[in-house]
Amino acid sequence: MSTAPDPRPREPKPALVFDDPTDQQSSDDTDRGWGERPSGDSAADLKRFLDEKPPHHI
Repeated sequence: MSTAPDPRPREPKPALVFDDPTDQQSSDDTDRGWGERPSGDSAADLKRFLDEKPPHHI
C-alpha cells in the first residue's frame, strides 16, 4: 500500500523579505496628487469655497 506523490505542483511559499522599508519610495514621497484640483468653472470654485469655509467665517 504505497501512495503516489501528488502530480500537481505546489505554490511556492512567499519568501521573507528583510529589506529596510525606509529605502523604498512610498506614494507620499512623490508630489503627484498634492494640491491638484480638477479644472472647473468659477461657480464650482465658489461653491467649493463656501462649502469649505469654517463656521466662524459665516
